Amino acid sequence: MSSSAGGQPPHTRSRARRPVRAAAVVLTALVMVVILMWSLQRSLIYFPDTSEVPPAPDVLSGGQDLTLRTSDGLELGAWFAPAAAGAEDRELAVLIAPGNGGNRLARAGLAESLQQQGFAVLVMDYRGYGGNPGRPSEDGLIQDGLAAVEALEAEGYPPERTIYFGESLGGGVVAALLVQRPPAAVVLRSPFTELAEVGRHHYPWLPVRTILRDEFPVTPHVAQSQVPISVIRAEEDSVVPAELSAEVAAAAPNLVQEQVIDDADHNDPVMFGSEIAEAVARLAAVIDS
Repeated sequence: MSSSAGGQPPHTRSRARRPVRAAAVVLTALVMVVILMWSLQRSLIYFPDTSEVPPAPDVLSGGQDLTLRTSDGLELGAWFAPAAAGAEDRELAVLIAPGNGGNRLARAGLAESLQQQGFAVLVMDYRGYGGNPGRPSEDGLIQDGLAAVEALEAEGYPPERTIYFGESLGGGVVAALLVQRPPAAVVLRSPFTELAEVGRHHYPWLPVRTILRDEFPVTPHVAQSQVPISVIRAEEDSVVPAELSAEVAAAAPNLVQEQVIDDADHNDPVMFGSEIAEAVARLAAVIDS
């Protein structure tokens, strides 16, 4: 006599349903993780140091505090400083667009090295960084960069007398500025092709390209520009894979230099020091020759 209406024992049907239930649990968990990552993604992209920074004269020789006024109504703090006394003034400025962490105080050493090389320097902080109002996003950071370009122009350095320096995520900002306000030249330090490729490297199990809101394309903008470009990358970069930086260099029609810093990681002190400033000086020599 059959133990069930369908002729299949209950325990057999239960075993058959177990893989389906397990798959449903796994799928539900994955969907929840994707939703969580989508909602938290900007906290995984931007790591601002929100603390106040000291006044520019306390940090940089001849430094002065600037206020950047963005098109969406924010007022952002920044530092400006002229070429160092005793250095041959190149009559060029360098706009430093930082990476995704810290604030402008962490770039003071680089700014000082650039001053010693004869450059005026503007070190910006994005919205949400260094005591600035607002929250970072791709559109917001590009607006901040445009405000920095305008501030430099008011100081007597229009884009054609400015070198844009983009560090890591700042390379995405600079790439957008490259199209909208073309400069004399560009230095990209540890750039990526687009932010999604960095996300795929660190989260290979996530559909990064589908859920990413901030894209920061670099290679398409670089490939369309004839502006002289130098690319610097760390040989052992654990944040932005060095091969992505190499792809950016390969895409530049007017590549002046591709420099590899041996045995260096993304945030090693050498990536913020005099060796980087010397690379900017070599690029300046090319554009002024």
